[in-house]
Amino acid sequence: MQRLDGQALLKRLPVVRGRLEPDAELAPLTWFRAGGKAEVLFAPADESDLAQFLSATPADIPVYVIGVGSNLLVRDGGVPGVVIRLGKGFSHVEGAGHHRIRAGAAALDVRVARVALDLGITGLTFLRGIPGTIGGALRMNGGAYGGETKDVLVEARAVDRSGGAHVLTNADMQYSYRHCGAAEDLIFTEALFQGRPGDPNEISAAMDAITQSRESTQPIKSRTGGSTFKNPPGMKSWQLIDAAGLRGFSIGPAKVSELHCNFLINEGDATAAQIEELGETIRRRVRENSGVELEWEIKRIGLPAEPAALS
Repeated sequence: MQRLDGQALLKRLPVVRGRLEPDAELAPLTWFRAGGKAEVLFAPADESDLAQFLSATPADIPVYVIGVGSNLLVRDGGVPGVVIRLGKGFSHVEGAGHHRIRAGAAALDVRVARVALDLGITGLTFLRGIPGTIGGALRMNGGAYGGETKDVLVEARAVDRSGGAHVLTNADMQYSYRHCGAAEDLIFTEALFQGRPGDPNEISAAMDAITQSRESTQPIKSRTGGSTFKNPPGMKSWQLIDAAGLRGFSIGPAKVSELHCNFLINEGDATAAQIEELGETIRRRVRENSGVELEWEIKRIGLPAEPAALS
């Protein structure tokens, strides 16, 4: 099994203006608070720093990008190659005229919703219900409470694995339910959204309603990865999980939320392996009970832990 060696990998990477950190713990950067290390963690200073890094990094070195880790499971053996985490240089949110909002990929979805409220722009309120970043919303057509990214996106900026910059239209993104058909090697850096003129009082009331709904129906104060499985056509994943008798089911400290069955929670020191095993057990039990094959919505990256050495 491949062993991570961040110091050795660091010697093969170009000089950057941002920060390169070998053997970086990823668990503190994820909502599950579980999982292994990044061989190297890269926080680019801005888009040009990211593009220069990608263009100068050998093609055989794997590259992954993460946001705030709200819908992510990092396996216990860690992530080989470079994990890119966009930060301050990608977190801008501003009005762009004509009831549009321009937002960096590292900006929190909820912050975009709040700026839209401040500017009297409606249509982006659903972003209040997505616990992640704009980059994640772009990559998976994030949606909640009746809205999806595809409904409001005008265009997105991205950098490819060779460092080339791209501007993609809404059609270029090839969106479907919780899916983006744009090339996997594209790292999104910015988005332009189109809203409509709205009444700030009505927008604020709608955002408050979303907040209250999330607090009463989702375990948002727990260590969770958010919605675990995509909803099958015409069905709700949580209902299928509940019907299979799995509400509150656990494997060690990894547990199916009793508040919302499509959320897995880490009640203590659960490993990523336990969380993933719980998810796969759910998939098997739901398939046996209803014949429906649940599809993971949470992104899983990295290697499993190495087996313990025999004494």
